Amino acid sequence: MPSHNQKLNRRPEAKHDAFAALRYRDYRLFMIGRTLLFIGAQMQTVALGWELYERTGSALVLGGIGLAQVTPMILLTLIAGHTADSFRRKPIWLISVGVLALCSLGLAAISYTHIQNAIILIYGILILTGIARAFLKPASDALLFQLIPVTAFTNAATWNSSSFQLASVVGPALGGMAIAVMKGATGVYIMAAIAGLLCFFSTAIIKEPAFARSTERMSIKALISGAKFVWENQLILAAISLDMFAVLLGGAVALLPIFAKDILRVGPFELGCLQAASSIGALIMAVTLAHLPPLRKAGQALLWSVVGFGVVTIIFGLSRSYWLSLLMLLLAGALDSISVVIRHTLVQIRTPDNLRGRVAAINSVFISASNELGGFESGLAAAFLGPVVSVVAGGVGTILVVIAVATIWPQIRNLGALEEYK
Repeated sequence: MPSHNQKLNRRPEAKHDAFAALRYRDYRLFMIGRTLLFIGAQMQTVALGWELYERTGSALVLGGIGLAQVTPMILLTLIAGHTADSFRRKPIWLISVGVLALCSLGLAAISYTHIQNAIILIYGILILTGIARAFLKPASDALLFQLIPVTAFTNAATWNSSSFQLASVVGPALGGMAIAVMKGATGVYIMAAIAGLLCFFSTAIIKEPAFARSTERMSIKALISGAKFVWENQLILAAISLDMFAVLLGGAVALLPIFAKDILRVGPFELGCLQAASSIGALIMAVTLAHLPPLRKAGQALLWSVVGFGVVTIIFGLSRSYWLSLLMLLLAGALDSISVVIRHTLVQIRTPDNLRGRVAAINSVFISASNELGGFESGLAAAFLGPVVSVVAGGVGTILVVIAVATIWPQIRNLGALEEYK
């Protein structure tokens, strides 16, 4: 029979700490900075969508917002990942944040002056934004997980998701409200630039820990090391592939200005609420997962959550009620949050430090493809088929993707507790 002292020694190990990652100072500072940056980015997204649709009335132009940003991210993925593994990650992050703030100021100038050829200039700035984000993402992900021990990785993945979703709740609502109050998008771009500067100063004071830098010279072999690692780890490949194709097909965010104005017939504030709804659901789910014990059957949870994501996307596409549409977006965000936590945990736990930047860069391509490129796909489909058919067909496609992934990678169905992969 165990002694009293043995019982006391086991209690701390058995207790689940919902705030494990947040107990580290530099991690907290970095998360504050990222959250501020994300808030500004989400506000800017609302402003861009509203202003471009007001100017052009074109679904294709809306879809082009995502394409202009994701193209440089895809083209620079391998170089950005190698850079994050070969050099200090904090300066890369700070330079990228500074460029994003300048891009926001450029958008503000274009919006305020109403100059000719504004669409071309806006797309040019969005391309520069995509270049900055290409270097920002791998440096950010790699640096974040340098600031905490491996035992806090799973908890950090949930709080990372929570901070992003919190920004996605606050940002669109503030963006929509600012457009309505200021009668235009100019002020929103200025606010996004200020958020970027606050992020810069918040994260400039953290201390970057030493890490095992890659000593490989830039070469084809070195550049593709991250892709090779992902390809050889089938669970990681399955998880990020499922997430990418599901959101690529099932995402309707890029079409929300059309649904708000032409189908649900609501204004800019309601549009901001629609764009915030999925993030509210994701935030609730992420915080819930942080407080619950680790998932014991992560694979099944992943597959069923993506099926549910497809179902609520179909209902959203068919809805003519603002409140039903709001509810479906809320549920979509909650279900998507599950796959985000699972994917990030697997990637970070199973990646060595000297490959973390390159693997994060590969992961960012999957994320970008499922969001920005998905926005272009939705805009293109809506231009030819209409927004309703585009969204409903995407939801059906999402369910088919789940079936395909479960068939191609059957091991994903048997994925157990994520903690076992530490």
